Amino acid sequence: MISLTLHIWRQNGPDDTGRFQTHRMTDIDPDISFLEMMDLLNEQLMADNKEPITFDSDCREGICGTCSMVINGRAHGPGHLCTTCEVRMRQFADGDEVWVEPFRSRAFPPVKDLMVDRSAFDRIIQAGGYITVHSGPKPEPNANPISHPVAEEAMDAAECIGCGACVAACPNGAAMLFTSAKINHLNLLPQGQPEAISRVLGMVDQMDKEGFGACTNHAECQDACPKGISIKFISAMNKQYVKATLIEPNERRGRLESQ
Repeated sequence: MISLTLHIWRQNGPDDTGRFQTHRMTDIDPDISFLEMMDLLNEQLMADNKEPITFDSDCREGICGTCSMVINGRAHGPGHLCTTCEVRMRQFADGDEVWVEPFRSRAFPPVKDLMVDRSAFDRIIQAGGYITVHSGPKPEPNANPISHPVAEEAMDAAECIGCGACVAACPNGAAMLFTSAKINHLNLLPQGQPEAISRVLGMVDQMDKEGFGACTNHAECQDACPKGISIKFISAMNKQYVKATLIEPNERRGRLESQ
C-alpha cells in the first residue's frame, strides 16, 4: 500500500480563476488505476459532504482517450504509449506528491475542474467533409490495389484517438499531429482521393480558426501521444496543403482554359 499527497486543480467554470486543492490519500492499492484512485477520492469527498472532482472518463481501457489529465507536468501521466486510465498507482512511490491538472490550451476552454471542452477537434473533423466513395455491398478486396506499406501507414495514422495529449504537451498548443493524422489516414488511400484537396484545405483552415498554435518541431506531441503517432504525418500534411493551395488550383485552371 502507498500514500500520496495530491494537488488537484479545481475550477468552478470558465470564468473562475481556479486553484490547486490538496488531498491526502492513504492505503492505496498499487494495482488500481489512477482513475480508480480518483473515484476513491471522490467517494471520500462525498462522504464528507464535499463536492467531488469533475473529470472525464469513458472506456477506461486506453481506447477512447477521454481521460485527459496532466499528471506531474506530463499529458496522461507517467509511462509511455498509455492514457491516464492505464496508469497504475505502482508507478508512484510511497509519499510522492502528485500534481493533477487539466489539458491546457486556448482552444480547449475549461468546463470544470479537470474537464475541458475539446469540441474543437470535432469541428476540425467536420471541416474535412465526407467520403463519396460507394458504400454499398462489400467490394472485391483486389478492386483497389493498395501496397502493404501504404496500408500500414494509413492504419498508423488511423490509430489517433483524438485525446488531445498532443495539444497539451506542445509548447505552442498546436493540434497539427491530430489534424495530420486525421487527414492522412484518408488521403493515403485511393478511397480518400476524390476529396483529398478539399479535406486538407478545410481541416487545416478550421484548425487555425480554432486558435491552435503552430508547429515548431519540438516533437513533444509524438512523445505524449498514447498511440505513438509520428510527426512525419505533419510533414506530409504540410506538403499536401502547399500543393492544394498553389499547384492544384493552377492545374485545374489550366485544364479549364484548354477546354
